This record gives sequence, structure tokens and C-alpha cells, in this order.
Amino acid sequence: MSEDIHSKTRADFSQARFKSFINQAFAVLSGRRNTLLSYDDVKEKLRIGGPIYRGVKTVRVDQIAGSLNRYHEFDSAFFPKQDQLASRWQKVDRAFYEDIHLPPVVLYKVGQVYFVVDGHHRVSVARAQGQEYIEAEVRECATRVNITANIRPEDLEILGSKVNFLERSGLDKYRPQANIKLTIPDGFARMLEHIAVHRYFMGLDFQRDISEREAVEHWYDTVYSPIVAVIRQSGLLDEFPDKTEGDLYLWTLDHQHYLAREEGQPLQPPQEAAQRFVEENE
Repeated sequence: MSEDIHSKTRADFSQARFKSFINQAFAVLSGRRNTLLSYDDVKEKLRIGGPIYRGVKTVRVDQIAGSLNRYHEFDSAFFPKQDQLASRWQKVDRAFYEDIHLPPVVLYKVGQVYFVVDGHHRVSVARAQGQEYIEAEVRECATRVNITANIRPEDLEILGSKVNFLERSGLDKYRPQANIKLTIPDGFARMLEHIAVHRYFMGLDFQRDISEREAVEHWYDTVYSPIVAVIRQSGLLDEFPDKTEGDLYLWTLDHQHYLAREEGQPLQPPQEAAQRFVEENE
């Protein structure tokens, strides 16, 4: 029986390594990420807080997509990338066959993603054996943006700029229902510029100093939201399935400023500018 289990664990590891090879080949051909997320990278870009202990929980294995310090040793599906992992990996796999209860893994949670602090081989074996859930001690880290297990490096860069936007604008505090999403790399930096310009012209119109909060709320209520409302009513996003409402908002203003600069047309109110943009793209 012992030799039979040993043969199974060796075969399981070989199969896991082969799957890792296939995943890497597919990643090269498709240009998709095949590495685990680095907790330190996410922490730096998203400026997350915590971690706060949440107790022992049952966690979906497919939501574990990152590592605290061993993200180079496993691929994005948690299959082993190195042959030297075999000894430890097979010992954990043996425990699976012998029905030995192992301690919970230790995870950090950021958004909807879990990062392994302790228990990388246990997670890898669970993946290889087709387990849907695993027992884990969870420590949750506060974040102003949500991330999911399929996040790409370029998405992380944009989310980092979104964190900066929220920290500087406070939009998530002043308008909690707001959830602006972008795929344009410099989009949130441009929105900060829009708010600054909007604040300047508010001061001219109202003949008084305008607070940052008042400018942010007024921009969201009278510029951003009306444009997004027209975009939603038009169904224009159906023509651009890979884009977001925030992207089309930026395109609308770019188009408006192009007309003002190149054709000498006066700037239009947000709803009219959005409606014209929609009509020209139908």
C-alpha cells in the first residue's frame, strides 16, 4: 500500500509539472499572465492596510491567486514550476491519500483574492487533486479598490492609479455609490485634471473659493454622471464591449475639446456633448 501511494504521488507531481508546462506555453502564445500575484507588489501599488485576523474559514481554492514570498515557484494555477519542489509536494500529496488532516493554510485576503503566507504546497496539491475548498486562517487587508483572481499586470497598474485618484479626490467617501472603472492607463490622472479645471471655473462662476469636496461632488453630479447617463441610455457600450463607461466619458470630453480647438466650436454642456458623441458613433 505504501509503495502504491508513493507511485501515485510521483505520478501526481509529474502531471502537475506537465500542466505547469502547458500553462506556460499557452501564456507565451497568448500573452497572458502565468505567475502568481506578488503580495508586496499589490501592497505597494494599492497601498493596502491591515492585515486583520478574520479566523478560520473555508476558502475557494480558485480564489487563491497570489503569494507572500514564493510567487516564482508556482504558476498562476498553483502548479509547481520547479522539479526541486517534488519532495515536499509529494509528502503533502501523500497526506491527501492517507486522509491525514493537515493544519489550515494561512492566507491574506485583498479584495476577492487570497495570497498564501504559509501552505503553498497544500494549496498546490489541493488544486492538483481538484479540491474546490480549503481550510484557512484568513487575515484581511483593507483596500479602496476591488481585485479578482484573474487580474492582469496592466489592470494592477490602473487600479494603483485609481487608488491615488480616490485618495486625492475622496470620491468614494463623498459619493459611495460611485465606482468608476477605466481601461485607459492615464485615465484617472486625467480625471483629477478635469476636477481641478472644474473647480477653477466654479470659482469664477460662483465668485468665491470652492473647497475640494464641493468641486469633486459638483463634477461628479453635473459633469460625469450626466455623460454616463446618456451613454447608458444609448447602449453605446454594446459597440465597445472591452471598454467602460469611464472610458467613454473620457472619449466624450476628448471629442468635445477637439471640436473646440480644431473647429472653433464652443464647449457644450455635458449632456449635449455626450449626445453628440453618441450620434457620431452610432
